[in-house]
Amino acid sequence: MKKIITAGLGLAVLTASSMAASLNDNPNYQRLKNFHPKGITSNTCLMCHKGRDAGIVADWQHSKHAKAGVGCVQCHVVPKNYPTALKSHPVSGNNWSVAVAVSSVTCAKCHAKEVTEFMNSGHARAGSQWLASNGGTHGYLMSKLAYNFEAQRGNTVGINGTDGKHMNAGIRKTLQSNQNTPRIADLSVANTCIQCHGGVVKLDKNGKPDAATWPSDGMAALYPDGGVSNCTSCHSRHKFSAAEARQPGACTNCHLGPDHPDKEVFESSVHGHIFTTNEEDYDFSTGKQIPGKTVRAGTCFTCHMSSINGLHSTHNVSARLKWNLWAPKSFERTKGIETAGWAWYKNRKIIRGNPKAGNIQGPEAARAQMKQVCATCHEATFTNNYFQRVDAQVTLYNQYRAVAEKMMKELKAKHLIDADAWSDPFFKLYYYMWHHEGRRMRHGAAMGSPDYSHWHGVFEVMQDIREMQDIYNYKLRMLKKYGSAKKALANEVPMPVVTHE
Repeated sequence: MKKIITAGLGLAVLTASSMAASLNDNPNYQRLKNFHPKGITSNTCLMCHKGRDAGIVADWQHSKHAKAGVGCVQCHVVPKNYPTALKSHPVSGNNWSVAVAVSSVTCAKCHAKEVTEFMNSGHARAGSQWLASNGGTHGYLMSKLAYNFEAQRGNTVGINGTDGKHMNAGIRKTLQSNQNTPRIADLSVANTCIQCHGGVVKLDKNGKPDAATWPSDGMAALYPDGGVSNCTSCHSRHKFSAAEARQPGACTNCHLGPDHPDKEVFESSVHGHIFTTNEEDYDFSTGKQIPGKTVRAGTCFTCHMSSINGLHSTHNVSARLKWNLWAPKSFERTKGIETAGWAWYKNRKIIRGNPKAGNIQGPEAARAQMKQVCATCHEATFTNNYFQRVDAQVTLYNQYRAVAEKMMKELKAKHLIDADAWSDPFFKLYYYMWHHEGRRMRHGAAMGSPDYSHWHGVFEVMQDIREMQDIYNYKLRMLKKYGSAKKALANEVPMPVVTHE
């Protein structure tokens, strides 16, 4: 146990002394920290807003911000030439204006530690990753997903930076509802990827946010001032309650459903059952998790973020994770802090980031920290045996996935995957195998839900692979029969795909 605690406490020292990126890398951070507008108070704002925005004002009045004297001015008043400033507002000064779209750069004025930890975590990659994927090895599949498979006219550039010429490739001609109304297509994207991941927040010529990109509670929305997120994914505006953010419900807004059912996995685990039936045993008003006082069994916050059993609380949700469990192939998190958020923060660059981001001391240190969390309630043999099972399930998934990957590579090399990949039966099963069933198989094991690990997980992965093998063999027979991949695909009989939800 002593060895585990040493590894955990060492993280705080190493993080403080060897941070690769800093909030000072963005000049807007210093601008806001040192900015002191004159002739404006929060009471000035309340004169209008308390009548027409009663809910906003009530939430703020019941917040810790209000008690600490942090109000409208501290969050919404910015230098007149600031990237998010409104060009015209009924109330403005000689050197200041109002910003509607407020990013984490503002939050960092008071919460520098929390914002820095967030920027180092996988959460900070959420917005950049799906946008950068548009030009990846699978072409523009993410764009087609985001736009609900709508074709776009000519070279019309979508809200995610993808033009219609590229996005049209391989889309069935029947999917053109908004061929001549690209604005509706752009607005619809706000209801898909942006809601959870975030996108690039765009402002009109007057500084008013574009409806297609804001409001956004996306985990890593990208703001014009370099800010990544506005913290409202977890801390709902305008109360910004830490206690509210520590509740499992804050996480399950995005972490649920067929592709990453963490909500359902947690609820069906012993931890979830205890939480559901004994909520009176939990106190989320503090970040300290103390058995018998503030916590009875683990929640999302307990395991991934809390101050517990000698560990410091953190906003880096990747620091206690050994494995990446969402990728097509699981791998250990060996490359320290996330990079995508910092790339936007410093240079407004969109990059895919670092899927191997985790604990800067490596995956075994991450595992040691998670075991340290478990040791609060479980003895060593229980904990060690449990994680041996987790590692075995991840290894088994990778073995199964390798079978599917080998078939996929051969079919692609022989040009036997349809250009409209989302209509190709093999590709669809391949995608379901890792994005849905494979994630459930891994997350179910890691979070203690046997039904998701088996029946919704490994059983369905096995079914996927068997169906893929049948389609693989069929495609090769068609290639042999017709002599060319083009003719084989043209004469391929549509094969039903059994999806497992």
